[in-house]
Amino acid sequence: MTALKTPCYVVNKQRLINNLEILKSVKDRTGCKVLLASKCFSMYSLYPLIGQYLDGVCASGVNEARLGREEMDKEVHTFSPAFYPNEFDDIVRYSNDIVFNSYSQYERYKDQLTPDISVGLRVNPECSTQDHGIYDPCAIGSRLGLLAKTLEGKDMSGIDGFHFHTLCEQGSEDLETTLVAFEEKFAKYLPSLKWINFGGGHHITKPGYNIELLIELVNRIQDKYQVQVILEPGEAVALDAGELYASVLDFNENHGVVNAILDASAACHMPDVIEMPYRPRVVGENPEGKYTYRFGGPTCLAGDVIGDYSFDKPLHIGETVIFEDMAIYTMVKNNTFNGMNLPAIYIEDGEEFKLVKEFGYEDFKCRLS
Repeated sequence: MTALKTPCYVVNKQRLINNLEILKSVKDRTGCKVLLASKCFSMYSLYPLIGQYLDGVCASGVNEARLGREEMDKEVHTFSPAFYPNEFDDIVRYSNDIVFNSYSQYERYKDQLTPDISVGLRVNPECSTQDHGIYDPCAIGSRLGLLAKTLEGKDMSGIDGFHFHTLCEQGSEDLETTLVAFEEKFAKYLPSLKWINFGGGHHITKPGYNIELLIELVNRIQDKYQVQVILEPGEAVALDAGELYASVLDFNENHGVVNAILDASAACHMPDVIEMPYRPRVVGENPEGKYTYRFGGPTCLAGDVIGDYSFDKPLHIGETVIFEDMAIYTMVKNNTFNGMNLPAIYIEDGEEFKLVKEFGYEDFKCRLS
């Protein structure tokens, strides 16, 4: 095995392919489109591989749209809560579908659209099915999506599709619940549409996910309204396909807590650990183990803590710690707080570890001026 430069992300090519094969099977059995949510996983060196299985990318703005067009060169579907006026011509240049978050945004930009652009509106079914308030687009007062009452009396002749996104790491049972609310509120518009985008948050590749129900729901909507369904998973594409490797730098004991200071930071390299919050899995941990450590990063932030972990054997300075499921919402969210270097990026292909990208001082410096 190649000596890895920690901290580093390691993406396992075969595990990524396994996920892609599952997603392609959904495409093949339904005829729906499946897009990579690039906001979750933008490792573009793997875009050509992903493009062999999926239909393209969904983007949240001009940079993701351009990346998808240049590096995968398949379909690009772009949504933003509000588009920047000085970027919209580029959005049109790079996109196949553009989804507006309000009817007023559609009216503002419709004269800049070209005939080959398919136009959609994001709608809000007002159906919350998950407990993470920060990730609930259907929460009261949400800025995401149009309520059904706001469409009354609007000219829908230029609208090709509806988009909704209500899920976060959820199963097809929650999609089924959402579809009931969606049809109740928006059914009268659906016969005139060409497509319906079910958004992301579908944990399709997670063990135990009810794929048969997903296929049933997709086929039912497509057959009932003669539309094409679009899915845009992010996590499902790279779920459990990558790790974050770190090394132990030092130990510090405080009132019975043994802090293991790593060269990887929660605040900088896995911010969802603090933002969500959650405790990532670690290879070799044992809740009943004799030796317990509180993993934390090397920044000055007191709360830069990853979690408490127990092991059967004591850790040593220089030892490698491997955090699981770190391909998703990690590389796209990392930062250089405290002047921290970004983790290097490797692809694991069989027994080979290929260094794809390494970061240093210039990457930190260029973010600031």
